[in-house]
Amino acid sequence: MSLFQPLPTYRIRSRNKVLDLSQPQVMGILNVTPDSFSDGGQFTAVDKALQHCKQLINEGATIIDIGGESTRPNATPVATDEEVQRVVPVVTAIRQQLGEMGQDIWLSIDTSSPTVMQAAFDAGADIWNDVRALRREGAAQLAAALDIPVMLMHMRGEPTTMNELAQYDEVIGDVSRELLARIEEVTCAGVKRENLIIDPGFGFAKDYEHHRALLTQLDKLQTLGLPLMFGISRKRFLAQVLTKSGVPAVATTQASERDAIGTAAGLLALQQGASIIRTHNVAMMQQAAALWQQLTEYHQTSVITTNNHHYQSTK
Repeated sequence: MSLFQPLPTYRIRSRNKVLDLSQPQVMGILNVTPDSFSDGGQFTAVDKALQHCKQLINEGATIIDIGGESTRPNATPVATDEEVQRVVPVVTAIRQQLGEMGQDIWLSIDTSSPTVMQAAFDAGADIWNDVRALRREGAAQLAAALDIPVMLMHMRGEPTTMNELAQYDEVIGDVSRELLARIEEVTCAGVKRENLIIDPGFGFAKDYEHHRALLTQLDKLQTLGLPLMFGISRKRFLAQVLTKSGVPAVATTQASERDAIGTAAGLLALQQGASIIRTHNVAMMQQAAALWQQLTEYHQTSVITTNNHHYQSTK
């Protein structure tokens, strides 16, 4: 497969907006939680969240993913009312206080709760990003009623049990089959197929070897015929790679020190057909995506020119 194969020609729609997924889209992470593994507590105040959102947009994010409950391993569950109070004021502030950029930006809500999603949608959210793939009671029915894009992530169990379930016969095949089963279940519940985006679930019920296999075979998920979102930013697998590198200067890292390797992983995902890259460091990922996109456009032009010259010479 060419390193510069154009992305599949998908589009998603929400309200009166259309997002072209044949172009790389960078999703900026905005955690409004006190306990997220990387940036917990930094953006719990609405003014801080609003300031960070503005920064992410200026750096090139086209989607902001707002999360009010940490899904790291063994995270403490959050009451629904508390999650609503964390998320909805931020959505409202973005829509009301950031002017035109606040209206144009796509807002994704990282939640499994139908109650939270309904409240966030009423405040102006566009996308449902669900690590539990609409498994909670009423989730699939609400997604169908809202008629918005939904990100279905592959996970086994819950954050408290998922590490015990990281056992696969063949990880890419198993993940693909389990995602397909979930796609069929939610579409039977009324969710439109054209509203679905898949996420292989890096960091969820997978170990180091599973991550290596997935990251080298992401293109196989294109057989599902849906857009792909890739999210590995600052996760443990990246730390494991750096530890195994044997380079003392990078062998031990804090989460925020893994943005360079996370950007490299995002570039590998783009090369395999991922349309959306979810990241904490939008500026760095946007730079890499811009380079990849421009080289891809050049490569395609060169192929067309070469083919035309060949055709002319054989006439």
